[in-house]
Amino acid sequence: MWGLVPLFWPLLKPAGAVEILAHRMVWSLVFIGVALLALRRWGWIRELVRSPRKLALITVAAAVISVNWGLYIWSVNTGRVVEASLGYFINPLVTIALGVLVLKERLRPAQWAAVGVGFAAVLVLAIGYGQPPWISLTLAFSFAVYGLVKKKLNLGGLESLAAETAVQFLPALGYLVWIGTQSTLTFGSEGAGHAALLASTGIVTAVPLVCFGAAAIRVPLSTLGLLQYLAPTFQFLLGILYFHEAMPPERWAGFALVWLALTLLTWDALRTARRSRAAVAAASAEAFATVEAAAQSAPTPAAAPAAGPTAARAAIPTTDPTATPAAGPTAGPARPGL
Repeated sequence: MWGLVPLFWPLLKPAGAVEILAHRMVWSLVFIGVALLALRRWGWIRELVRSPRKLALITVAAAVISVNWGLYIWSVNTGRVVEASLGYFINPLVTIALGVLVLKERLRPAQWAAVGVGFAAVLVLAIGYGQPPWISLTLAFSFAVYGLVKKKLNLGGLESLAAETAVQFLPALGYLVWIGTQSTLTFGSEGAGHAALLASTGIVTAVPLVCFGAAAIRVPLSTLGLLQYLAPTFQFLLGILYFHEAMPPERWAGFALVWLALTLLTWDALRTARRSRAAVAAASAEAFATVEAAAQSAPTPAAAPAAGPTAARAAIPTTDPTATPAAGPTAGPARPGL
């Protein structure tokens, strides 16, 4: 769905990118509010309101994703789908860079190599364009910062989007009211079909995110990471095959370097995941072997009393220590606990 969304935004013309963005914010809150009402998931609001830090993070997330959404809509509707797709190809590299700079994470050699190749790709594209690919970089950095804020926020996908769109709602609604007074609002003036498409921006925003949140708890993280490359791949193919955007040699060279960097990242992630699974399996086998060895070396409980004075005295109490028990019902396996 995320990969095919470039086909949707042009349907909303003649609405401009800012009006589409405002509708997306307003209708997303309406759609998510209905979903939360149906699920009766409201308890998180009380905790959020009581935490100024989380409210501040929500505000930052709402501001950053507003930039991302608005620029992406504008890029698609002005014929820059390929450049927009590049932003989401670069995003994993920017996310890694932020992890090093902000979270002080340590990178493996393959990750450093991928970041270096990605930086070279940006240089090649900047030389080819005659300027830095600012659309791609802005989309990549805004979404990476958004991911970093969400990590620190630690709130569910649906709840987080509800809080973010609640922050966006009043400014977006105010903008729509203002352009309505300027007679430039297309909602209601271009027919019912156009109004329905603008209202459906809430569904287009929320449904893929809900599906992603549901997949995140069911699919291994390495698989989820690979699946996220599908969206920019579809966008890239749409830009070339459907929107017929130009791909000069320097752009192909830049994209090739980005794909090389992503290949290095993917290979490193799969190798690390495989080693982790092998380590877990080895630790489990070692723990099992330890338990088995301990069980075998532990003393076994006594079986049936053997013939002899000591066994006889243990099995049959008698007042005469020299007495020898006769065979009878007491001879046999000892009962546990007795």
